[in-house]
Amino acid sequence: MEGGAYLVIAVSFGIATGVIGRGKGSSFFIWFAVGAVLPLLGLIAVIAYRSEHAEPERRCPTCNKVVKLYVQVCPRCGTDLYLPDPSEVRQPR
Repeated sequence: MEGGAYLVIAVSFGIATGVIGRGKGSSFFIWFAVGAVLPLLGLIAVIAYRSEHAEPERRCPTCNKVVKLYVQVCPRCGTDLYLPDPSEVRQPR
């Protein structure tokens, strides 16, 4: 089997990349695919990827859905969200 060694490396990097990506709040399967196709670059990318848990949040003034601060349009009601007052921003734990 000529490609057996590459297959073992690709699956190993894929699992490691997927686990780290899932720990940061993203999809395991997407990061698994990235890590398996680009083993070393995928692992570096997931380590450099920002964590969704560390993003500040705010409430939509129309429907009160909690969304991340970088969201510009509420996904529930479609309201345009402008930069809130700093006292309304909720920092994650």
